[in-house]
Amino acid sequence: MDCASRQPDRSREAVTDWIRLPGGAPANVACALVKLGTPAAFVGAVGQDRWGHALMQLMQDMAVESRGMQVTHWPTREVYIQLDEWGERTFTGFSSPHPEGFADAHLMANRLDFSLLDNSRYLVIGTLGLAYSETGLAIERCLRQVASSHIRVLMDLNWRPVFWPQPTDAPDRIRAVLPQVSFLKLAAEEAEWLFETTDSTEIARQNPHLLGVLVTAGTGNCSYWLQGNSGTVSGFGVDIEDPAGAGDAFVAGFLHQLCRQGIGCLQSRTVAHEIVTYACAVGALTTTRAGAIAAQPTPQEVDAFLYLNAHRSTAHHRTPHRHT
Repeated sequence: MDCASRQPDRSREAVTDWIRLPGGAPANVACALVKLGTPAAFVGAVGQDRWGHALMQLMQDMAVESRGMQVTHWPTREVYIQLDEWGERTFTGFSSPHPEGFADAHLMANRLDFSLLDNSRYLVIGTLGLAYSETGLAIERCLRQVASSHIRVLMDLNWRPVFWPQPTDAPDRIRAVLPQVSFLKLAAEEAEWLFETTDSTEIARQNPHLLGVLVTAGTGNCSYWLQGNSGTVSGFGVDIEDPAGAGDAFVAGFLHQLCRQGIGCLQSRTVAHEIVTYACAVGALTTTRAGAIAAQPTPQEVDAFLYLNAHRSTAHHRTPHRHT
């Protein structure tokens, strides 16, 4: 549960007015996919408490397949977020001082339901789970399960030091799973942190097994490299109410289009650009309302938004280039 302060001028200790909204990157992606029309299942762990029950009910209400959710004796994580006067978010801690003391740190590999993978085409993983031994093992078990299948893995590199008991462990643990990833989505500051560059083509060169790299920059340009086609999509101008979940909605928009058109479509420079533009539109629309999940747009809203913005020049295609 994201607990956002309504009092940006106060320290966390002095805040008395919080708004609690459901969140968590992979859960956001699952909900956004279903809202766009692509079926999705969510795998994760919640506590046997009011927030855990609320999140379970939310998945059912959103028509997200939830039989992969585990209920544990650990509490559901509450994440405290400070919003400044410009709407920028800062993660300031949790409802317990121990980051590993929550349900999502204890996803159990021996309780994973691999039948969920039978009709799946993509597995989306975040990196925060790698911070914890039990959930990290469950993620690694999932990756081994899909290694010899047709399922492609998309990893969203969420770098949030506050989630890591030992933040210095993060780079090695993330790099250890990278060889099993087909698509990598990351923010510009995360790209600089792990790869010392924000150039999607350079990141692809450093990781030649990847099929795609997507580097987002909030309201700025999105740089992409997709099966040799590279370029940028400029940010959409919208009135931002809440930036929460924009990156997750972007991932959902990207995967929704891949599921509709097939992975082979990325070999077309024009189609690759259109897919990233669509993803950017889904992300932008999510910022115009409050709540990472509640604000996610319908496909009709995305289509209308793209139609109204069709006159603007967004493309900066580069000549197709394949790294070696």
